[in-house]
Amino acid sequence: MSFFKKMREKMFRSSDRLSEDLDALVEEGADTEPAPRQTEAEPAPEPALAPQTQPRTPAPLILDTPVTDAAPTPPPVAEPAPTPAADSDEPAPPHPEPAPTADPNPEQRRPGFFGRIFGQTEEPRRILDDAMLESLEEVLIQADMGVETALRVTANIAEGRYGRRVSSREIKEALASEIARILDPVARPMPLYPSRPQVVLVVGVNGSGKTTTIGKLASQFRAAGKSVVIAAGDTFRAAAVEQLQVWGKRAGVPVLTAPEGSDPASLAFDAMTKAQAEGADLLMIDTAGRLQNRADLMEELAKIVRVIRKKDPDAPHNTLLVLDATTGQNALNQVEIFRKLADVSGLVMTKLDGTAKGGVLVALADRFGLPIHAIGVGEQIDDLAPFDPEDFARALMGLDD
Repeated sequence: MSFFKKMREKMFRSSDRLSEDLDALVEEGADTEPAPRQTEAEPAPEPALAPQTQPRTPAPLILDTPVTDAAPTPPPVAEPAPTPAADSDEPAPPHPEPAPTADPNPEQRRPGFFGRIFGQTEEPRRILDDAMLESLEEVLIQADMGVETALRVTANIAEGRYGRRVSSREIKEALASEIARILDPVARPMPLYPSRPQVVLVVGVNGSGKTTTIGKLASQFRAAGKSVVIAAGDTFRAAAVEQLQVWGKRAGVPVLTAPEGSDPASLAFDAMTKAQAEGADLLMIDTAGRLQNRADLMEELAKIVRVIRKKDPDAPHNTLLVLDATTGQNALNQVEIFRKLADVSGLVMTKLDGTAKGGVLVALADRFGLPIHAIGVGEQIDDLAPFDPEDFARALMGLDD
């Protein structure tokens, strides 16, 4: 999947930190305690386990799961020790190891045993105990997953694995699976309705990426054969209008503007009239993102809604909140605010290529349950794609496709 590869490359150009922290977490406590259920009195049954000669697949998440798909190297057979002959010209047979019956030093022998079983290439492993779980919680919180979500995720990871020796790869696989489970219910595309035009109100703070998101969405809808009209409703920032005009030109979509300081609701009404007259499929309306005075912004958004509902009582059909991933936990506050200011129907997360804290998306899904329609990982017009929870979770953990 090309976007997965692009997402993985861009997300972890600057956010390898989570993957590295998980590696360090396992390595710092690796092999500090004896492996579970390995005792000096039970050496005999172990050779029956088949050795793993290929790199382990992600499926087994527990160390003690037997691996039976590779042919074992027969264990050395106990034979009478040959009497040394000083005058013999015969070379000694290679590796004449005695049968492993009575090992006087089992703790030193254990790494050699696992070296045979795992081909001397075993990843570092650590007992999944309370100390490791506490450290894992800290790593996830630092990735902006939030305290409540981090606690829930680690508790689910511990179930069935507590007390077992796990590798960094296994922890990442387990985390990716748990994160995908949380994200799956909210991964939904933006719904399309038969109304023409379908009105999409785009909200978010200044600098969150509203303008670029509108341009990218317009380009994709146009490529799908839809006719689109854009209204530059942030009339208080000339730079926002100019930027939207640039994106409209790239996407081949008309952008309606008004003089700086004009009433955004008046522009929205004119854009609605034009879109209806032209039979456009979609009308995308940009809005201001000034949170310094929430009362003014709330009134502005409410007025836009009142005006466009004179044309279509069901408008806006979608209200998208655009969030900047680099703001971390502040994104949670923004969702709280905009849910009060506007009837937010779905989220778009931008700038995942510039942060080591993509875990905030998991916290958003866990806390609010709002649909996540798309994510952005760059400034190019094709750097926005439908949200895929499994791809995102594996990219977040630094795992390959």
